[in-house]
Amino acid sequence: MSRLEAKKPPLFISEALTKETLSQSLSLLSRILKSCYGPAGRLKQLHNGVGGYVCTTSQSSAILSRLSVSHPVLSVLMASVQNHVSRFSDCGLFTGVLCCSLIENFKSLNVASCTVIKISKHLLSLCMDYLKSEACGCRVSVDFGSLETLLCLVRSVLTSKPACMLNKPEVDHLTTLILKAFLFTVPCHVETNAVLGKCIIVPVKGRRVVDSTVLPGLLIETPEIQLAKPLAVKRTCSDLIKIALFCVSMSGDLFSPEEGTITVHHGISLETAELNQLLDVGKQLVNDEVGLVVCQKVIHPSLKQYLKDNSIMAVDRAGLSLMEPLSQMTGSKPIASIHSLSPSCYGSLKDVRVESFASKRFVHLIPNDTVVCSLLLCNRNETAWDELKRACETAEHVLQLTIKEPLALLGGGCTETHLASYIRHKICNLSASSFKDMDCSRTQYQLVADGFCRSLESVACSLNHDGGEVLTDMVYGHCWFVPSGFPSVSNWSDLVSKCGCGINGSTENLNWRLLQGPLGSPVIQGCLKDRSVKVADFLALDCFAAKCSGLQVALETANLILDISYVIKDQN
Repeated sequence: MSRLEAKKPPLFISEALTKETLSQSLSLLSRILKSCYGPAGRLKQLHNGVGGYVCTTSQSSAILSRLSVSHPVLSVLMASVQNHVSRFSDCGLFTGVLCCSLIENFKSLNVASCTVIKISKHLLSLCMDYLKSEACGCRVSVDFGSLETLLCLVRSVLTSKPACMLNKPEVDHLTTLILKAFLFTVPCHVETNAVLGKCIIVPVKGRRVVDSTVLPGLLIETPEIQLAKPLAVKRTCSDLIKIALFCVSMSGDLFSPEEGTITVHHGISLETAELNQLLDVGKQLVNDEVGLVVCQKVIHPSLKQYLKDNSIMAVDRAGLSLMEPLSQMTGSKPIASIHSLSPSCYGSLKDVRVESFASKRFVHLIPNDTVVCSLLLCNRNETAWDELKRACETAEHVLQLTIKEPLALLGGGCTETHLASYIRHKICNLSASSFKDMDCSRTQYQLVADGFCRSLESVACSLNHDGGEVLTDMVYGHCWFVPSGFPSVSNWSDLVSKCGCGINGSTENLNWRLLQGPLGSPVIQGCLKDRSVKVADFLALDCFAAKCSGLQVALETANLILDISYVIKDQN
């Protein structure tokens, strides 16, 4: 068939960053992300044009996955942030806000983009070297022998998600539960290649948050089970329960046409043959002293009854998501065929019980060594529960990252302002040879560095949603928030009590300066003062690995976008 229209040539867009449409879209995206940032962030309701599910959230993972952008440059930005979130779960808004701010600040400079990129890479290396050094003043060592730092990390994640609608007692309760669940997943016997277990979140909607609880082992919902009847499960001579885990259907289904053609002799019933095969499997399970059969899919009613008559408990429709944790917890290997059973595939359990929780009935599988646990997570409604589930998963991932790299960074905007102050001090001592190596002048370097520092400070300012002033002190370089309604000529010591992260109090003899301003912040003369503090004093901490990655991703993405000369669009 011939074409009805001639093929259109591709559209070449030069100097994409100078276009007004991109500037407006970037500014809008930046405002959306900034308005969501922090514990006081504003919520967003996201839904498609034809109705359906409405998502109320302030989390980057939910927002970016539901936002559609038409400009390819913004698509690059959002893809970078989403990739960061998929790897670290945390600091997505930090990454997005910083990236947008870097692009806007660098774009306004009268410096060639290639020069900006070289200088910004040097600034990033200064930041990363400082963050990874023992002298870093915004870094905290995490001691897993003490719970204070771990509790602060989890609490900081939960309080930064306002759509969870949690009050302080609920935050404290969930913080303890999440940390307890995480500790369940840490192996008791450390090996060379130790693998963390899993925490399975079980939904319970319409109940109070403080009704949430964590149990060792796995809960499998079984509505048909009877609570009144005691469980009669066969045990081995060592008082353990042998378990067989099937990932294949045991319903007696016939072959599907896609599997090929079969020849059936006259008088042979396929249904009967399949059922006999299933019953043969049941006989082998009885002979092998199996006490529990868990099937990912459906078990034939006749096989179920046969197993029950022989004191073998059968649980079907467990689902794909439970196969891996079940295998990890019990040591069993999922059986993929009913035609060949090997005794080496079986695992073991310590006990099996029936639990009832909020009108739901569960089979509770209790392992010998707890590496898998179940978090029964409650919240008042579906929207708040969905947001809380994402927050709990993020908190668990933050703890997993922290056990690999036991460090944390100060939250509440203090890391950003401290880093900006450090960079402003550091660049004063750069030698002339450093500028020669980067093929730039001192003035160019200072312009880019100022844009970089203002971008960091703008992230800290994004935590303020009530119109008050944002300050930084001249001693520690921390961030301070002044309540709205006070003039800029006020005595700041009377208006602030603690810095953003909660380490410093205004009782010290500190001098402050306004963080926001058209020309950026003045350079702090002299090196920032360090202090030794107690971990228990911290109120806000951020994941070290996630924030370091966010800083790198934000700057590298901004550099990539600054380096774009043409956008080529296919118009067909």
